[in-house]
Amino acid sequence: MDDESPVDGLMSRLSLIEDQPLETRAASFAQIHDQLQQQLEGKDAFSRNG
Repeated sequence: MDDESPVDGLMSRLSLIEDQPLETRAASFAQIHDQLQQQLEGKDAFSRNG
């Protein structure tokens, strides 16, 4: 079983991205941004409708 918290998971992902070559970092950070934005917008829509 994995006991890693969401924050720990994010920090791990960010650490891996920072080790990537500069050319690939932007795309990786953009992917995380998009995923976080989708989660936030989904929760916002739920709280307005729920």
